[in-house]
Amino acid sequence: MAVTMLHHVCIFLLLLQSLLQYAQTIRIELSSSLATDSSPWRSSNGDFAFGFHRLEDQSQLFLLAIWYDRIPEKTVVWYANGDNLAAKGSKVELTSGGSLRLIDQKGNVIWRAENIMYGKAFAVDGAHYAELLDTGNLVLANSDSASSYAWESFNNPTDTILPTQELSTGGKLSSRRTQSNYLKGRFQLQMQTIGSLVLNTIAIGSELTYYQSNTSDDSNQENSGQRLKFGDLGATSVLSVRMYVHPKSQSNESSSTTQSWINIWFVPKDICVNITHDQLGGGSCGFNSFCVSRNGWPTCTCLPGFSQSDNGCILEKAHACELGDLEPEQVYDMESLSNTYWPTSANFDVLQPTNEENCSRSCLNDCNCVVAVIKQGKCFKKKLPLSNGYVDTTVDGKALIKIAKSSDSDKHVNDKSNKNQIPGGWMFLCGSIILNVVLIIIGAAVFYLFSHHKQPGKLSTKSSISETNLHSFTYDELKIATDGFKVELGRGSFGTVYRGVVSLMNSTSSIVIAVKKLDKVLQEGEQEFKAEVSAIGRTHHRNLVRLIGFCDLGLNKLLIYEFMSKGSLADLLFRSLVRPDWNQRVQIATGIARGLLYLHEECASQIIHCDIKPQNILLDDSFTAKISDFGLAKLLMIGQTRTQTAIRGTKGYVAAEWFRNTPVTSKVDVYSYGVMLMEIICCRKCIELANENEEEVQVLTDWVYDRYKEGRMDLLVRNDKEASSDMKKVENLVMVAIWCIQEDPYLRPSMRMVSQMIEGVSPVSEPPSPYL
Repeated sequence: MAVTMLHHVCIFLLLLQSLLQYAQTIRIELSSSLATDSSPWRSSNGDFAFGFHRLEDQSQLFLLAIWYDRIPEKTVVWYANGDNLAAKGSKVELTSGGSLRLIDQKGNVIWRAENIMYGKAFAVDGAHYAELLDTGNLVLANSDSASSYAWESFNNPTDTILPTQELSTGGKLSSRRTQSNYLKGRFQLQMQTIGSLVLNTIAIGSELTYYQSNTSDDSNQENSGQRLKFGDLGATSVLSVRMYVHPKSQSNESSSTTQSWINIWFVPKDICVNITHDQLGGGSCGFNSFCVSRNGWPTCTCLPGFSQSDNGCILEKAHACELGDLEPEQVYDMESLSNTYWPTSANFDVLQPTNEENCSRSCLNDCNCVVAVIKQGKCFKKKLPLSNGYVDTTVDGKALIKIAKSSDSDKHVNDKSNKNQIPGGWMFLCGSIILNVVLIIIGAAVFYLFSHHKQPGKLSTKSSISETNLHSFTYDELKIATDGFKVELGRGSFGTVYRGVVSLMNSTSSIVIAVKKLDKVLQEGEQEFKAEVSAIGRTHHRNLVRLIGFCDLGLNKLLIYEFMSKGSLADLLFRSLVRPDWNQRVQIATGIARGLLYLHEECASQIIHCDIKPQNILLDDSFTAKISDFGLAKLLMIGQTRTQTAIRGTKGYVAAEWFRNTPVTSKVDVYSYGVMLMEIICCRKCIELANENEEEVQVLTDWVYDRYKEGRMDLLVRNDKEASSDMKKVENLVMVAIWCIQEDPYLRPSMRMVSQMIEGVSPVSEPPSPYL
């Protein structure tokens, strides 16, 4: 009897334990929430957990994720906010309205569950509950039916596929940047047709296919978990697709096993050279880099003298063709890399027969040569950009790279000047003469300044900003020059612009100027204002409006620019009765791209404009496009804007990341440029009223993309004979514009790449939908 009763008690306890476990984790009710320090929500079998995953190298930042919870590695298999990590104090909540969202401490939405329909994202709401299934699938259920889901993580994969998870036609995985960086990488794995899995790049300028095959499921019942992993593995590694299994634990305790994931299959075997068809482009690692494969693990490396960029590598120090009296050996070094090749990069010159020494010397003395490859007695000289670089140890050869010397190598210049030293006596005599001349000049300058101090209407040469040629004006001088700020040229987000005239010093002639009175400038003292003006004053480029001077007197802060006689690009595009010349519009688009490239990459410190639009593009007498108002964003008060949101920029030209509380990069200018490029092509405003009743608004970016997908780009330039006869160029510019307006900033090209694509230096691949 006692034994029997004990047997029944044991059965009851087991059943009770099972029921408690089931009741504990089966559903997540409405109004539930998790904080960054809360225990995660788990699946009923305990295999998976959903919550905040703390990043190892960033202890105060968290990833909202799903991970394997029974194994020591806590392997992440899905994540929500890779592009916008959550700070401590954030929380994820299943609202009373049935929507799942991640919010920060201030209540700003960082991420929310959305479904994509017709290329647009729609927030999911109205769910009855949420549940993390035993398969690792997080679902929002819109009824009590187990198969009726409003949203599920399995339909929104990141870089991993789990057992039972299906990748339907059109579904895709995206690689992450590195093992610890969850930003979207350069590669995607897509199910193009049923059973056809394609691995390719999403790099701007080319789309390279590395793998295409039928897929099958070889599940192993002796493994506790299985996953298909897709990602950029390692700090400098490129993509691989790998299948992993994890041995089953002999105990329910996760700490009872120390075994790790086992890689049982991967493709491609050598991504560095495994391209299924010849195409131009950056290749596995992007432009100006090379790929090395070691036992299936590929690694990307920039060339010596280059640094990492969005789509490969860029020169750290630009090469100059004009060296003056210097010899190339004084300016450049030649470094070598064994067995490194760029077979798809064109050779602009081939020397044969020759040897390494002659090949190196020839490249060193050739302004156009950046890399020379010596192989089989031939010297192949190449320009930038270099594409599809890889190391092939089966072919004996060497790459010779020309690198600009560092600034401390200027001693070579001094060595050369010392060859013709002046004897000591002559040095003393010359020094005396020079000293006397300097004293005379100083005396004359002092007399001149006192006798001409603050003459109204004269262009003063005194500047309180070092290292620039800017002129310091008094407020009274500018008031006289503008006739009391009488003639207004325009108003913008930074202030009002007036026409003025100043007389040249010691001359009867005068020049026309544009005087901008800045509104609501940050009141952080004179140093802040002058630091920004100094940065603007050091910029010199054909496609930037030239800053002549400034005025800094208390609250009166003004900037003086060269006058642009042809007005703004907005006037040309939207206020002319006749469409501007097509070739003229193409040249304007090219010039703006070059100007932005200079601001982003080539001037002393990077300048992000933050308000690129036709009103801020001015035209000179020859219709050369010049960017204005650059570098002024830092001077604005926080929240000053032309829109109704607390962001900088102008409605219609503002990138999505402004709304997501994420760090702003130069890619916001790229987005605005893409919108403006569509306006240049179509001669239409980015936002227009679709009818006279002013009820419906037509968005140009949507309309252009729809016409592109329909293959009806002729409608974009209807009644424009010149553009209609140049449809190849129209198509090229439209594709560039669509790349620029991608919602994901990482997919947008840099302005360097934009310039290369517009000018035909780099090919333009078919862009994805900008809204996915």
